Amino acid sequence: MYNKVVLVGNLTRDIELKYLQNNTVVAKSAIATSYKYKSNTGEQKEETCFLDFDIFGRTAEVANQYLKKGSKVLLEGRLVLESWTATDGTNRTKHSLRVDTMKMLGSGNTPNEASKEEPSNKIYEPARVRKDIEIDIKDEDIPF
Repeated sequence: MYNKVVLVGNLTRDIELKYLQNNTVVAKSAIATSYKYKSNTGEQKEETCFLDFDIFGRTAEVANQYLKKGSKVLLEGRLVLESWTATDGTNRTKHSLRVDTMKMLGSGNTPNEASKEEPSNKIYEPARVRKDIEIDIKDEDIPF
């Protein structure tokens, strides 16, 4: 089976950086993409798609350093289905993007005040995660 997604769009919110109990770093945010088309009546239409994403490792730190709300970015990864029980007891699910590769686009990507480095058009790929490591995520770590 094959599960690969490539999105180009703008961040809808600033990166939220978290460190998990095993010192794994994760960056969370969302991307908005749009698609323009003509309807059957000839009217111009536009669809916008919003998708949450997670980036792990050094790439997460780079994203936190250079990206902010509105930054244009190319993300490549796979769709994952997240499920949880809401506070009202209902079971909830959503799809999100687990990012494998990130490329910063446009000139709007500047480092934050803590760094004087210049961004590059380098493609960032996180180190491959060992499959024998379990990530222990508690309910309070899930932002929804």
